[in-house]
Amino acid sequence: MAGDPLRRTGAAGRRAVLTAGTAAALTAGLAGCETAGTADAAQGEVRAPSVGGRRPGGKDTVDVVTDFGARGDGRTDDSRAFVRAYRYAAGRVWNGTGRTVVDIPAGVYLIREPDALIGASGGRPKANGLRFRGAGKRMTQLLFAPRRAADSYLCRNEDAWANIVFEHLGFRSGTPGASFCYSYSTGQAQDYRFTDCEWLGEWTYGLALDGSNTNSEMRWEACRVGGAWRRAFLYSGLSERSRNPGQQDQFLNYWFNDMKVEYEWGNFLEFPYGGSVTCRGGSYIVTGRRPERTGGSGESGEYGRTSTFFRFPRADHHGSVQRFHAEDIRFEVRGPDTVVIDCAWESGTVHFNDCDDTANAFKDFAPGSRPHRYRPTGPGPLVRYDSCQLSGKHTYRPAGDGAGPVARYDMCLLANHGQVDFAEGAVERVRYVDCRGR
Repeated sequence: MAGDPLRRTGAAGRRAVLTAGTAAALTAGLAGCETAGTADAAQGEVRAPSVGGRRPGGKDTVDVVTDFGARGDGRTDDSRAFVRAYRYAAGRVWNGTGRTVVDIPAGVYLIREPDALIGASGGRPKANGLRFRGAGKRMTQLLFAPRRAADSYLCRNEDAWANIVFEHLGFRSGTPGASFCYSYSTGQAQDYRFTDCEWLGEWTYGLALDGSNTNSEMRWEACRVGGAWRRAFLYSGLSERSRNPGQQDQFLNYWFNDMKVEYEWGNFLEFPYGGSVTCRGGSYIVTGRRPERTGGSGESGEYGRTSTFFRFPRADHHGSVQRFHAEDIRFEVRGPDTVVIDCAWESGTVHFNDCDDTANAFKDFAPGSRPHRYRPTGPGPLVRYDSCQLSGKHTYRPAGDGAGPVARYDMCLLANHGQVDFAEGAVERVRYVDCRGR
């Protein structure tokens, strides 16, 4: 009898986030049901699993100013106050669950020390639940200005925390090339929530996901992505510590809702190892052009001068998850170096529904632009556009011997070309249903 409830809760599944301590407590409680639980059931009673240990002391909600001495004046280094706040929260984990909300009042908080907001290295603690709460994305700003940019992250979560919440916060890079969050997972780091948050300044990574098995279930609601990105705001599959980079294919379920993505240059999402991604609503704009120092030789040489909202190059992986959906989004393609999607996935699906990238379709560059590009190494994904307004041309150029993706356009408006010359490459695999061209 005790085994069935564990299977129902998915404790043996890939995504189980129960810690060893929590699982032990549940097992102990369920084991008791085999004896006393039978008598209780006869009387219509249900015995809850026991919770071990003692509830931690201290306050459940703390303030980085009043409790830890942060100044929030934009000049004083508040790193130690944030380190102390994080250590306080980590020290109050009980039965694998966090018990602390960290409030950050209005102000500008200068942070020079990496890993100050979250400093979870070495897989400790194994915990669910950590919440940071600001006064508003323009009211509470964390200015991250480490003394060196390389490998400097404001947050570091190495297989430790799940269910992390960031609310009403602004993050600004004061050191060009610093990064916001490094998340390494073999199954624990997952379930992140960002609500009414904003990123400004020049970063290398927003969130850099590494490891294998999860780094999943992440949601952004009404956030603004500004600034500039040398690599990408969300980069899935860093490969720095994964024992087998080919297994970096469990990047599932990323939701972006009602976003304002308006940044100067760089990539918004980059998923070399596949992923399941949904973007709904909002406005997506690249306002400038990538500098040569990030697009020439060196670590970002593959980008050239382009900036891409959705970049899906195919690296060596198992290919078990390749799904992308964009809906109700207005894209501004302001020049030929702005790309909406560049996809080299060998399989899966890509779907655009009720999207519009024709704001600048009247300009001279538009007919020769190619904002949607497909270059698969295998058969390619199934591509579909429903009720979209599209500028420039779309390209379908298989990189290998495959026939290329199958694409279908339903009730779409082609702003610069007719159906005969709208698609380039494997045009025999492109279908149009009730579309209108120039």
